[in-house]
Amino acid sequence: MNKIYLSEGANPILVDYLQNQGFSISFVYATKHTYAPVNSHPDIYLCKLGFRKFFYGNPDALGYNYPDNAKFNAVCMGKYFIHNLKVTEKKLLADATHMGKTLIDVAQGYTKCNMAIVSDNAAITSDQGIANSLRNADIDLLVITPGHILLEGQPHGFIGGASGLIRDKMVFHGNLSAHPDFDKIKEFVEKHKCELVYFEEFELSDIGSIIEA
Repeated sequence: MNKIYLSEGANPILVDYLQNQGFSISFVYATKHTYAPVNSHPDIYLCKLGFRKFFYGNPDALGYNYPDNAKFNAVCMGKYFIHNLKVTEKKLLADATHMGKTLIDVAQGYTKCNMAIVSDNAAITSDQGIANSLRNADIDLLVITPGHILLEGQPHGFIGGASGLIRDKMVFHGNLSAHPDFDKIKEFVEKHKCELVYFEEFELSDIGSIIEA
């Protein structure tokens, strides 16, 4: 049975959906290594490097505050490894280099939070700095309006943290149709041959990514 890494704060509607799709859920529980609400977010503690290939960070290496809690919050998609390379944990950076990934430095330490990966060469972000850094990369990037995503205790959450690529589906944690760029997102996801899944019953919110193992 395939597994999904998921925050303990995920809505039960999403949990039920994933279980009905045949996934087992590996919940990530809040720790004292960093602050709430990101302290139960999977993308704080691990980085997906490829198909069933993961880097599992040592939580003791994290600092409590940003950017020291973003050491593992990188994006690995296709031939690229994308992160604020000044904060990337050295072992993670070494693994990406060993895999032959092209390293792209961005200012945003919460890179995975800010990027929804649609395929090996397609992603969505609201971070203009990330978009600028990727302008020469072979990545089809949709840039959307910032905000409109709930993250308790923060001004707003991010599109990467509110979603995950699960098999051939882009699954969003909440009501994506309420986002002002819904039509653009829907068109983009479908262009890349993914089925769009979202849940109108609750507000679109950031839970630190939905990560298929």
